[in-house]
Amino acid sequence: MARSPQSGGDEPSEVLAGFGRYAGPATLILSSLAESTKHGYALTKDIETFAGIRLAPGTLYEALARLERQGLIEPVPSSDRRRPYRLTAAGATTLRAHLNAQRRIVDVGLGRLAAGPEAA
Repeated sequence: MARSPQSGGDEPSEVLAGFGRYAGPATLILSSLAESTKHGYALTKDIETFAGIRLAPGTLYEALARLERQGLIEPVPSSDRRRPYRLTAAGATTLRAHLNAQRRIVDVGLGRLAAGPEAA
């Protein structure tokens, strides 16, 4: 079982990186939930709107289960069959660290493109 940030296991910046190919869907889901509580369909539509990516249901629900096991999201009570989720404090910390690390990569890449021989 993966260690959660609140248990003193992995560093927040390493948690999503440890997801490997699932880091992309996890980042999208956490970013969506940073705005508000959402259920699966609402997550799919929001991610399509802000990222232009449609997560397949299997990818979405597998990532949700993984994020819940990690303690990065949690389900909230619902009066219907939908299962809404919200970002936890550990999820917000992890997302912030991951996005800051990605920002550094983007900044380096863009800087190198601007300074490179083909920039002219």
